[in-house]
Amino acid sequence: MVGGEQDGRRTQLVEAAFGRVADAGFEGLRLRQVAEDVGIDHSTLHHHFATKQDLVEAVAAYTTRQFWGTSPQAPGAGLRGHLRALHRLMDERPDLFAVTVELDLRARRDPAVAAAMAAYEAGWREVLVRTLTDLVPDPETAAELVIAAVKGVRLVPQVAGPVLERLADQLAGDERS
Repeated sequence: MVGGEQDGRRTQLVEAAFGRVADAGFEGLRLRQVAEDVGIDHSTLHHHFATKQDLVEAVAAYTTRQFWGTSPQAPGAGLRGHLRALHRLMDERPDLFAVTVELDLRARRDPAVAAAMAAYEAGWREVLVRTLTDLVPDPETAAELVIAAVKGVRLVPQVAGPVLERLADQLAGDERS
């Protein structure tokens, strides 16, 4: 298999595993099922991922990359736009948020997943602090509040819109986009 084909198969496996985690959690992730989903033999999967842990880490990386396009671009309007983009993602990709919940839970007992999630969250926190610096007296605390609110509404997405809008009102004030 040539490099591009191998990368394509690897991506298919990660996406299939992502789907399994979204549907059944990590407890329901079975390598044989992932291989079947992609149309390969179970032993062939191990040419791409030596262990289940390797696949789990790839799912964590894949999941966090899905959020790259939601980063705030400018103070005020950027924060509001970021929170609206996250709310839109919750509506359009509930599977993405189901997997992030699973990853956060797994991170409590899996150092590799914890490291991947910590790196993602550190980058998110850094961007939020920059965005909030000109808006609030304590941007570090405000960034933690944004992260906590987003993590909370993942569990009750039907309240995400109003909660995130009120948070934006509190932090960004009247600056609207």
